[in-house]
Amino acid sequence: MLNRWLHDTQPFASSLDELTYVSRLLGSDPALVLHGGGNTSIKDHIIDITGELVDVLYVKGSGSDLATIENSGFTPLRQSRLAQLLRVGQMSDSEMMNELRQSRLDAAAPDPSVESLLHALIPARVVLHSHADALLAVMNQTDGRARVEELYGDRVLVLPYVMPGFDLAHLAAELWPKLVTSRTEGVVLLHHGLFTFGVNAEGTYVRHIELIGMAEEYAAFPVGKDPNDPNQPGTPLELAKFRLDASVIAGRALIAAQSPSSRSRLFAASQDVSSKAMLGPATPDHVLRTKRLPMIGRDLEKYARDYGEYFEQNRYRRGSKIEQLDAAPRVVLDAEWGLITFGDSAGDAKITADLYLHTIDIIDAAERQSGYRALPAGDVFDVEYWELEQAKLRRGASRKRFQGEVAVVTGAASGIGRACAEILLEQGAAVIGLDLSPTIVDCFANDAWLGVQTDVSDVDQLRSSISQAVRRFGGIDILVPAAGVFGASAPIASLDESVWLQSFNVNVSAVARLFTIVHPYLALAPNGGRVVLIASKNITAPGPGASAYSASKAAAAQLARVAALEWAPDGIRVNLVHPDAVFDTGLWTPALLEERAANYGMTVDSYKRRNLLHLEITSLDVGRAVAELCSNTFRATTGANIPIDGGNQRVV
Repeated sequence: MLNRWLHDTQPFASSLDELTYVSRLLGSDPALVLHGGGNTSIKDHIIDITGELVDVLYVKGSGSDLATIENSGFTPLRQSRLAQLLRVGQMSDSEMMNELRQSRLDAAAPDPSVESLLHALIPARVVLHSHADALLAVMNQTDGRARVEELYGDRVLVLPYVMPGFDLAHLAAELWPKLVTSRTEGVVLLHHGLFTFGVNAEGTYVRHIELIGMAEEYAAFPVGKDPNDPNQPGTPLELAKFRLDASVIAGRALIAAQSPSSRSRLFAASQDVSSKAMLGPATPDHVLRTKRLPMIGRDLEKYARDYGEYFEQNRYRRGSKIEQLDAAPRVVLDAEWGLITFGDSAGDAKITADLYLHTIDIIDAAERQSGYRALPAGDVFDVEYWELEQAKLRRGASRKRFQGEVAVVTGAASGIGRACAEILLEQGAAVIGLDLSPTIVDCFANDAWLGVQTDVSDVDQLRSSISQAVRRFGGIDILVPAAGVFGASAPIASLDESVWLQSFNVNVSAVARLFTIVHPYLALAPNGGRVVLIASKNITAPGPGASAYSASKAAAAQLARVAALEWAPDGIRVNLVHPDAVFDTGLWTPALLEERAANYGMTVDSYKRRNLLHLEITSLDVGRAVAELCSNTFRATTGANIPIDGGNQRVV
């Protein structure tokens, strides 16, 4: 376990700066915490607005990620109030969270960690908590407690598993004065994780790293990268059909991602995968992402039935009415396909894959010793159906318009194509951008973005890019062909044949090939496929010198109209938008704008607004219109032609 503390670190300006620094160190190592896991705190004194000296606990706020947390990600709580709450004999977690919110010194601060009371209980200035893989491999064995005690001796206090929240804080408050000694350096919560504490962040962190390092050595925990296998088995179309079936069970569109991990493929294909993987998660926290059990193989209906039985067997454990979650799996282990993960977004599917790859290491390490054992199903159920999570469901989780859906946008590196990709990403879609420019790869820093350098006029490149996209996100729901070329202007009498051929190859033939390749995936879209072709004003109002562009765009529009006729039985809507005078694209340089404006005897600003509404039309205007056409607002519309031009007199 690598100690990441920089010993030449400058003195911290405040306790909160010290906490932020150590929290990021903890969060920077995925072997310690993953995707929002773990929590940290520091105790301090501040002068409040009345001039009174107040003892404060700064604790990680709910929803913060230790890897990237800022000072604002911590919540200041009054220690005096927390001490009072620790003396309460019984409290639901909802009541506890209400009391913790009222203990804040800053009402705008995030909700405090559900483990805030445990942080308050530990009588040390700094407290660090992780869910380290190596320690989970030690404690998640048939004789896990004995192994932890053998490993650490009296250096740590070992507590039995209790559900996080008030129950855990109450148990710790009862046992702490009875069991803690002067030699106690940490607390191990079985099936959960490690707490260390101390007078400063550095000492507490170093002790944390040392204890986890001991667990790595004890469990012979694997260290090193998992190689990816580029040869992913199964066909993309099979994966898209599988995603559709899972989405039907979930009642909403899901992203499905096929992991390239070689390790997960070996695990999924192992003869004893069922006995190892069907015991439960490495820590119950993971159940909110992974569900309690993965699905072995591809029988979705059986998994859904089994999940329903699991719910019925445990639904009355907490003594309150609860609503069943959807019965679709989140983790699939298939002997041929390897690891498939589902999520409401691309980010969710990625997080689930990361968690399960770490779980595989934990299971394998435990199996090499006395054998992997997880918590009983009921304990995991209690976390999956935690009243705090159920409250979120009752409030109604905010779901973006295209969440769980996948869009392909060509010409997405700039101009209208990039704007379409940006709006679709903002509204929740996973987006695959194709473009000839190498800048396409890094257009957006988002788990939901996949940029692939592609010549759309090359059918082999196009097939490869679409295949890559489907394996990454599971299917295609939306197609926006925006790639196009506008060759050098010339009268028909002196037309360059190469310009003509290139215009038709990119503007028409590439679209036809794309339609052929993508149609089977659009037909499997959970909410019905949608296509919006970026057409052109030149179709209805061509200009002199633009014969190749105008004719090729007209041909593409006719192709889209035929697709609308042919694909309606498949539930696929095909519509067209016709932009005009969109000047924030690569086509329009300042020099060209000056030249065109001068031809009309106008200023550049007037030239940009030469439409009935006197608006300057932007790429984002087109992107918003495309997104709207893909929404349920236009669920009854196909074959439509929508101008995005501010009103063009020649068209109107």
